[in-house]
Amino acid sequence: MSSPNPFVGSWTYRSFYNDPEFHLDKDGNDDFNVLQLGFGTLVIEEGGPEILAGTIGGDGWSLALQGSMAPGNPGQVRFQGKGVIGGNEWIYDYIGWLVPAWPNGVQQRRAIVGSIVRTIPHPSSGGGISPAGVVGSWYAVLQD
Repeated sequence: MSSPNPFVGSWTYRSFYNDPEFHLDKDGNDDFNVLQLGFGTLVIEEGGPEILAGTIGGDGWSLALQGSMAPGNPGQVRFQGKGVIGGNEWIYDYIGWLVPAWPNGVQQRRAIVGSIVRTIPHPSSGGGISPAGVVGSWYAVLQD
């Protein structure tokens, strides 16, 4: 039996820095990958009426999720992801909305769009510090 909660399931996740600048590569082409904040799989499970749990993660990282959903048009999801990665605590807060179905949409898949904020600082892969407060945008597409 499937869940009546539209957020429950496995989703392909992508997030991006909210940077308005163009980042050109050596050939003068826009280097879209510079904007990448994260990617992986978002798994949302029911934890009770309007309560959500799950995980978000990718290669080398995983956060446990706790949060809630609010039904509506569009429905809203809000959760916090916490985990220890490379010996350091990571905490991110997420808010998102279910994308409404387009009446004339073709092959539209269920998707969530939202915003993310880094709640506490953590070391970056480049050897520096990824500061708290950095805001990005994210989206997720429901997997089959």
